[in-house]
Amino acid sequence: QVQLVESGGGLVQAGGSLRLSCAASGRTFSSFSMGWVRQAPGKAREFVAAIIWSVGSTYYADSVKGRFTISRDNAKNTLYLQMNSLKPEDTALYYCAAAQSMFLQRNSGSYDYWGQGTQVTVSS
Repeated sequence: QVQLVESGGGLVQAGGSLRLSCAASGRTFSSFSMGWVRQAPGKAREFVAAIIWSVGSTYYADSVKGRFTISRDNAKNTLYLQMNSLKPEDTALYYCAAAQSMFLQRNSGSYDYWGQGTQVTVSS
């Protein structure tokens, strides 16, 4: 059973930084694609970033490209999202997600497993 547990969310001023973590367990993730998806109040889930666990290839939504960095630590089985130059429009519940696929998953509906989410609030 795959378990994903996010942490690292919080309240930050515009222009600030946060690093989200996602502790993954229950499987060997070498054949998985992982991602971060966010959902703002009253809006649909929005893809943020994805990474192929085994090779480290990444993909970003245009809205975060150049500001966010997705990475993983194989030894710790942990996924990260470094968020810099945060904007109020980045405010959302951020989910860690996993897909049993060796391809980058750019659609939030393509993921098989989800964490419970961690709240990020950016004040202006």
